[in-house]
Parts: sequence; structure tokens; C-alpha cells
Amino acid sequence: MKKTVFITGAAGGIGAACALEFAKNGYNVAIGYNTSDPVPVLEKIKKYGVVCNAYKGDLSVYDEAKGIFDRIKSDMGDIGCLVNNAGVSYIGLFNTMTPNMWQKILAADLYSVINCSHIAIKDMLKVHSGCIINISSMWGETGASCEVIYSAAKGAVDSFTRALAKECAPNGIRVNAVAPGVIDTKMNAHLSSEEMNALTEEIPMQRLGTPEETAKAVYFLASDEASYITGEILRVNGGMI
Repeated sequence: MKKTVFITGAAGGIGAACALEFAKNGYNVAIGYNTSDPVPVLEKIKKYGVVCNAYKGDLSVYDEAKGIFDRIKSDMGDIGCLVNNAGVSYIGLFNTMTPNMWQKILAADLYSVINCSHIAIKDMLKVHSGCIINISSMWGETGASCEVIYSAAKGAVDSFTRALAKECAPNGIRVNAVAPGVIDTKMNAHLSSEEMNALTEEIPMQRLGTPEETAKAVYFLASDEASYITGEILRVNGGMI
């Protein structure tokens, strides 16, 4: 029987690449989305012959997240793997931000991770099996000027990952995170060519990473090849850290 993975924020970027990587490896895929169109990734997944459904909702609202999990379970069975990828960023000085702005970032980047993990582990505990992979960021480790709240949220995701991994390990549930560096996604589309060139020069590998490279790291942590790995924050940043 095929396993089911739920990937949040999977309509584009790293999330969509993860959805394709899991489908390629025989997983049934539940795609979480809120504003982006999931149809393009759904169409790409069809060729792999797996079940793939899309579920719209705001995962930072607990009851809404719970409703999505219930629908996935009804449509596709138990979720064996959760990839918490949904998130937003904001570039700007902290002293120009408003409380509403940072609440939006914390909701998408932290609260959705907590909500989805809390819901997912209830069923995983029953079968003493499962894995959770959180998409963090290198800025969660080092902090980034003009991305203060985003850095704070991702730093919290790292700590949450390590703590939950310790708590869940005796029950056969693994919890890890992938911390990408500068990845070629829409999140970096605001940068000018000059800014992008300057940023690339700071990366030892002299290029941006791809969503597909990040997805392969995520899938590795979900696979049996990583059966003795938990509580790890796997850096995918071209040597930048």
C-alpha cells in the first residue's frame, strides 16, 4: 500500500518540487495551498500514477488545519509523512513593521508548523510510526538583517524540531528539518540582477540552489535511508554556512 505525504504550501517552489519528488518515489500526495494555484503541479504528478489531491486552507488556524487533515484521512488514508513547507517572508527594517505584519509571518512560518505537527502526531502515535520534516532556513541559525521576524520564526522552527524529535523518538516518530540557503524561487524574485550577483558571490558554490535539490534532501529524511536520523537540521546552502 502506498504511503501518503501531506506537503503544505506545495503549489509552487520548494513545496511543488517536494510533491514531485515524493510522487516519483511512489507516495500518494496531498497538496496544501492557500492562495497559489495547485493545478500545474497536480498535472505534473499525474504521470507518476499516484493519488494526488489539493486542499485549500489557512493552516495557521487550528480548526481549519484540523478540517484539512480530516479530509485527507477520509480521501487518502493515514498521513505517514508531513512536510511543513508553507511560509512567507518580508524584506524590510524591523522598526518600520507593524504588529499585523509580524503576526502574519509568525502565523504562516511558525503557527502552521505547530498546528500541523500537533494534529499529525496524534495518528502517528497510534501506529508508532511516521515522520515530520520542517522547512526552516539558514537565517533561522544566523539571523538576517531586514528579515528579523522571518529569522525569529525559523529559529523557533529549529528549536521546535529538536524538542519534538526527543519527545516523539520513543514512539517511532522521526522529526527533522531542512534549512535551505538561497534557493531559486519566487521568494527571491524581488532582488535585482545586481543584488542577485552580489549574493551569488557570497555562496562558495557560486550559484543558487534549486527547489529540486532541496526536495531531494527532504525526501532523504523521509526515507528508510534516514531511519536513524531525528532532531537534525540539514543545511542545504551551497556552503554559505
